Amino acid sequence: MRLPLFAGKVSAGFPSPASDYVDKTLDLNELLIQHPAATFFVRAQGESMRDAGIHHNDILVVDRSLEPVSGKIVVCAINGELTVKRLVYELGQWTLKAENPAYPNIPLNGDLELVIWGMVTNVIHPV
Repeated sequence: MRLPLFAGKVSAGFPSPASDYVDKTLDLNELLIQHPAATFFVRAQGESMRDAGIHHNDILVVDRSLEPVSGKIVVCAINGELTVKRLVYELGQWTLKAENPAYPNIPLNGDLELVIWGMVTNVIHPV
């Protein structure tokens, strides 16, 4: 579904005069999904990624076609349990990092069965 996209921008600081004409239309699928055949949605549960802007019940847009790289947020299964964390490589060690100090990081070692399902590309967060 295509919706109107206004030509002007909305100030998040001081108010500015409104621009009241539509520049074009925008399809959120085109904005949020780069690889439709490799993309899925999943709902976040819990608050371990709060400081990365991912909150309980947010919808994550996950792309399976992207290579996981250090510093990016991934959805993965650890010993069969799904989680969302930041994948980090530091000092020769891969870690799944929580973005909330109340939750522990998960160092990746040979004892864990890890399957990375995809990289989070967008978060849909109600206000």
